[in-house]
Amino acid sequence: MKYYRILLLLAILASPFLYVENAKAQCSVCTTNIETNAKNGGTQGNGLNKGIMYLLAAPYIAIGAVGFLWYKKYRRKNVSLNMRSDKLNLN
Repeated sequence: MKYYRILLLLAILASPFLYVENAKAQCSVCTTNIETNAKNGGTQGNGLNKGIMYLLAAPYIAIGAVGFLWYKKYRRKNVSLNMRSDKLNLN
């Protein structure tokens, strides 16, 4: 029964990747402006794509920096382990 639950969970997690549809996430003004610029040989679309990638990466960089600072501040240094020198019997 455990294997069926794991298989069901994997199927549920994989189901969004089975159906892919193109997304149109730009407003109509931006779309027409980029299309006409690209037809005339402009590179305005490249700048828009770089801006989108910048906006996409910024939150991940911020969370990574906060996590790194938190790790550096709260990690323990010089922790002494008071372990006995006797043999440990696991019976």
